[in-house]
Amino acid sequence: MATNSVYLEIVDFFASGTTPQTVIDFQPSPAAQQRALELLELSKQDHLTPEQESELEHFTELEHILRMAKARARQILEARQ
Repeated sequence: MATNSVYLEIVDFFASGTTPQTVIDFQPSPAAQQRALELLELSKQDHLTPEQESELEHFTELEHILRMAKARARQILEARQ
């Protein structure tokens, strides 16, 4: 499942050590971004299989977590100034 590779990307990113700036700068791989776009397009056409629907939900959850982490990283950087 492609979602597993996205999870591993994020886990590897955090495991390798981060700073607030690297969190802000983090972007999923082009392959992960492309897969998310494919799933969104299938969703718009109402052609998702149950597995694809689950995968899209995982992408959405991960995106939410990353947005929260980036927002918090910005707060940390602002507090240091």
